[in-house]
Amino acid sequence: MNIVLKAAKVIDPQSPFHNQTIDLQIENGVITKIAKDINATNCEVINAENLHISQGWFDSSVCLGEPGFEDRETIANGLDVAAKSGFTQIAVEPNANPIPDTQSIISFIKQKAFNKTTEVFPIGALTVKSEGVDLAELYDMQNAGAVAFGDYKKAIQNANILKIALQYTQDFDGLVIAFSQDSSIKGKGVAHEGIESTKLGLKGIPALAEELQIARNLFLLEYTGGKMHIPTISTAKSVELIKEAKSKGLNVTCSVSVHQLILTDNTLNDFDTRYKVLPPLRDDSHRKALIAGVLDGTIDCITSEHNPLDIEHKKLEFEKATDGTVGLESALGALGTILPTEVIVDKLTKAREIFNVEKATITEGAKANITLFDPNSEWTFTKEAILSKSKNSAFLNQPMKGKVIGVINGNNAIFNKK
Repeated sequence: MNIVLKAAKVIDPQSPFHNQTIDLQIENGVITKIAKDINATNCEVINAENLHISQGWFDSSVCLGEPGFEDRETIANGLDVAAKSGFTQIAVEPNANPIPDTQSIISFIKQKAFNKTTEVFPIGALTVKSEGVDLAELYDMQNAGAVAFGDYKKAIQNANILKIALQYTQDFDGLVIAFSQDSSIKGKGVAHEGIESTKLGLKGIPALAEELQIARNLFLLEYTGGKMHIPTISTAKSVELIKEAKSKGLNVTCSVSVHQLILTDNTLNDFDTRYKVLPPLRDDSHRKALIAGVLDGTIDCITSEHNPLDIEHKKLEFEKATDGTVGLESALGALGTILPTEVIVDKLTKAREIFNVEKATITEGAKANITLFDPNSEWTFTKEAILSKSKNSAFLNQPMKGKVIGVINGNNAIFNKK
């Protein structure tokens, strides 16, 4: 593969070419030349309007469905969606069937994704069948390629299990993912506890359900040591708790979902189940606190929280519908409406460090791991923009700013049609 990118603005603080507009040549998956002007011969030339490039993006929470839920999404199509959405690497959640709680299932996922443009980094279940009772075979899964361990959208209610997991994983530098929600406080809640849920007659999920669990989990981390990642936080107090824990020197990181930064619970007026997610969409005060947490560095990374669900699980009464939205396709465009480009790139690449994945940089001699995009293109997200097999997007008809042009990862590349 021989590609030349023409007049590309580099957004990569680790690169000596940061904020410069350059030409870049890639041969056999390696960046061989960066200069003001490269004479492009016998190669594919990418010369797009307002072309920006950065390190390839890494999404810390993606559901692919396979094995077991291929009707929702397959690994092959999911990786194609990820690549066309600008992600060269994704961490895949353990919510398949069977639950990825053994090295054989982790190996299966890695094999199915072999030689794709977007690389897969599986997350193994923390407990057997994600039932929260017994620890899964964490060390064996890590040897098979798992980069972290957590039960998807399930909080570990037994504090001793989480304590043991944090102690055990220190022997092999493992990362524990602690989804934080107290189920007894949540009860049968389906929406943020506030004015909107009261008006609509929906059972509420208090912010306290998340904050109480986060506080407990941080106490455990302080006691045990180890590494903890708290995914998809949604409240102002959660940001404060994590900020305080970091100031104490605890090894804790966290993420926020794109939809939590853009949407609020006032979207629920029509009981549209596309907006039913977990944690729930909160009110605007929480949304603004999350954005502030992104900007001050308390929130380490942003995830699409991509979760394809078929119509049988979404076109139901609000209380019965399954939580989740697809989010890869809309990630850049949605974030572009609220955040500066450099912040977006930072938050869509930072998870590589959290999950201990090899860093990417735009410099001569480095492996090509690059996302190509136009940060200024304005458009509206329609059903035609959904590339996933499932169509449960919370961003339909939302204004977007920023379009992905393509990705290059080693000897593989995918470019979107104009």
